[in-house]
Order: sequence, then C-alpha cells, then structure tokens
Amino acid sequence: MKSIAAMGIALCSLLASSCSSTPAPVGGAPGLEVIEGEMPAPTDADMEGVPTDTRVRIGDRLKVDVFGVPDLSNREVAVDENGRISFPLIGTVEVAGLQPEEVSERIEQRLRGDFVRDPQVSTLVTQTTEREVTVYGSVQMPGVYPVARKSSLMTTIAKARGLGQFANSRDVVVFRTVSGQRMATLYNLEAISRGMYDDPAIYPNDVIVVGESNSRRLFDNIVSAATLVATPLTILLQNTL
Repeated sequence: MKSIAAMGIALCSLLASSCSSTPAPVGGAPGLEVIEGEMPAPTDADMEGVPTDTRVRIGDRLKVDVFGVPDLSNREVAVDENGRISFPLIGTVEVAGLQPEEVSERIEQRLRGDFVRDPQVSTLVTQTTEREVTVYGSVQMPGVYPVARKSSLMTTIAKARGLGQFANSRDVVVFRTVSGQRMATLYNLEAISRGMYDDPAIYPNDVIVVGESNSRRLFDNIVSAATLVATPLTILLQNTL
C-alpha cells in the first residue's frame, strides 16, 4: 500500500511539473507556432474543388433505366452508407467505387435470365457527394466519407464504425488547411465524452488520424498528457510537412 501511495504522489508531482513547464518546440523543430485551443474553421476557398473522379460514391443518387421495361425504368436510387443500392427484383447491389457504366453492367448481370431476357441498363449520377473527410488510423473502417458542410469529430469517427480494438482515444489528430495554412490539432475523445470540452467541428477536406504514432509525435515535446485532457492543442505546420 505504501508503494502504491508513493507512486501516486510521484505521478502527481510529475504531472504538476510538466503542466507548469514551458512547451518545447514541436518535434524539436524550431519556428512552428503553437496555438492553445482548436483550429479555426476553413474558408470557402479552402473547401472548394469538385472531385474529378466519376466513380459512384456513398451518398450519391442514381437514375437507373432498363430499356423496354417500364416498371424498372426511371428509378431514382440512393447509395447507402454501405455503398449499396436497392433495386426491384434483384435486391441490394454494391456500387460504391464503380463507374456508372459498371453499375449498369452489374445490374444487367443480376437481371439477365431469371427476370429480363436481354436487359439493357443505363445509369446516370443525378446527385453526387462533393464534400468528403478522410478517416484513417485505428478505426474499424478507414476510408473517405461524405460530409455535409459541417459535422463533428465524434460523428465522423462513428461513420468509420468507431475506434479499433487497440485505438488510443487520447491520440486523435485532425489535419486542416485554413486560408492556405496547414494546421493540426490533437484531441482527446475521452475528454470530449466527459464534457471537458466541446465535440469539435469537422469540415470537408479534413483528415482525421486515430491512434497514429507519427501524428501524435508532432505533439510529444509540447505539453504533457495531463494538459491535453483539458484543452485541444493546435500547431501550424511547415509547408514541408
């Protein structure tokens, strides 16, 4: 019991001293500006840019026509969060990541024979998801996810099916460009869930990294983990990073 109490006292002393010390440069590199608190919102210019990739995305809406079959024509379908559409007679079809003509071929294959003798299908993307956020690292399903003009960190991680088995919820880094300046902020999901600070806003083009040691390393020399419980921390990255 005495040894446990001594360890507790030593830990408290260590945290107190680290909280009162002056933050060191990020990763030992001089000249990087540190901002206490979360990063600002991006400007409209930062969020500009329509994807040139024509592949079907989660959240897209498609118009599917089967030539000569009125009941299967002019069908408006939405790509769900699993990348699938639902179509009469054949049920669900996985379409995310396919070109529209590939979607047509897949529907034709499913319809041919049992339902339509020689189906001719056309697929048109009528509404596309132009705004996305990237989530990777220690999450269940890393990937690129559609996002509205504004979401939240916890909601966006939930889209990736939540944290992975060995994720560190205290080490979540968000990268963002604001007025042309690349920034990164370290968040603690445990602190957010306990109401120690608000669930931060997430915007299109943000990149979220969960439990990634290389990203967390940016902050290692700035401040102790005890301080990170109470507030997020933002750094302005050099152009070379």
